[in-house]
Amino acid sequence: MKKHTLTTIVTTLLISTFAFAQKKVLDKVVAVVGDNVILLSEIDQQYAQYLVQGNKPDPNIRCYFIQTMLSQKLLSQQAVIDSIKVEDGQIDDEINRRMRTMISRAQGQDKLEAFLGRSVIQYKDEIRPDIKEQMVAQRMQQKITEKVEVTPLEVRRFFEAIPKDSLPNYNTEVEVGEIVIHPKLTKKEKEFFKDKAEGLRLRIKAGDNFGTLARLYSQDPGSAREGGELGFFDRQTMAKEFTAWAFKLKEGEISPVFETEFGFHFLEVLERRGEQVRVRHILIIPDNTNESLMRDKAEIDSIYKLVVTKKIDFSTAASLNSDNNDTKFNGGMLMNSEGVSARTTFIPTDKLDPKVFLTVDTMKVGSYSTPDVFVDARGKSAYRFLYLKSKIPPHVASLEQDLPKIKDAAYENRVNKVVSEWFDKRRKSTYIKIDKDFRDCASLKEWIKPENALPAQ
Repeated sequence: MKKHTLTTIVTTLLISTFAFAQKKVLDKVVAVVGDNVILLSEIDQQYAQYLVQGNKPDPNIRCYFIQTMLSQKLLSQQAVIDSIKVEDGQIDDEINRRMRTMISRAQGQDKLEAFLGRSVIQYKDEIRPDIKEQMVAQRMQQKITEKVEVTPLEVRRFFEAIPKDSLPNYNTEVEVGEIVIHPKLTKKEKEFFKDKAEGLRLRIKAGDNFGTLARLYSQDPGSAREGGELGFFDRQTMAKEFTAWAFKLKEGEISPVFETEFGFHFLEVLERRGEQVRVRHILIIPDNTNESLMRDKAEIDSIYKLVVTKKIDFSTAASLNSDNNDTKFNGGMLMNSEGVSARTTFIPTDKLDPKVFLTVDTMKVGSYSTPDVFVDARGKSAYRFLYLKSKIPPHVASLEQDLPKIKDAAYENRVNKVVSEWFDKRRKSTYIKIDKDFRDCASLKEWIKPENALPAQ
């Protein structure tokens, strides 16, 4: 964090918190949208959070916050008419996600509570209505755009309408495949880790605190610091073995130790809400052994030899042997998933994993890297080799080479147009007033009419 920033954040947040708590006395209305009002304290609260995120002070950003809240109010009002709702469990999960981020940035819950001037639990209750409204508004906007599509003809017309001197330039792009082999432990090698999980489970059954042991021993980085709590989820969210126990047990019951692709778990059901359940768990991840890594190396060397000698093609070898489920069903090819309307195997080199880039940058098209050990997303050692299928040098956009990206741009343009038309229509039919102090905000011009300015307060 930059020098002096922490003091600024603390001071601003404390002032904002006091204003928020005393808003009946200190507040004023900055905007009215239909039956809803937007208060200055709400804008100040958002500005304080903006600073907590490490942004530089910028009073003009309040104009953007007002615009966002105006849009949010219009969307949420329509959502009531269209009976669009968000489940309580989903709201809880979003609040908890945000609080984890704030606690991390404040370097601890105690420090955050000192900044806020109240407990995290109190703060959660205060922000809950706003978070709910934000999520409902997001759902409403998704409904507005859910049927948006672009035809091939629309994509072509969109591209042809771009002035030639305004066409985007694209950096080098590559198509890269991988075959990954994760070490497989034998039943005997796994026994130690299963016994470790069972020992923790028995301690909890004997009276030890579940949350404390989760913080100390669970190897799930996303939930350990929350005492193992995972929030609410449905039957499609977790691994099937995990889901089976979560929905089988009653509230307060603890499962036996069971295995998923991530390791050995046991869980406790905390609460049920319809088709959602909230649990906490402890995960023990088995470590690789020297023997398992040696078996791993022998297996990938064998696959590599078959591929380079063309006894089997790369795509088939990946589909049959690779342990990375994210790529094996694509014939081993890494995918660029940033596109809105289409996924593509062409990836800009600046978007590649740096270690993958360092390897393929020296490879020739059609060649393979030698099998080597790497650390996967779960922090586990495994083996892989890479295949450089193709490489496109830097170039000006063309419909032939860049169809997926151009289709994405055309789709985004269409979505923006649909949303803009929706807001134009709603603004004309909705009572809107804006405080005169914010009439100079460029981002609010389209919301302001000569007759809809609130008098200065």
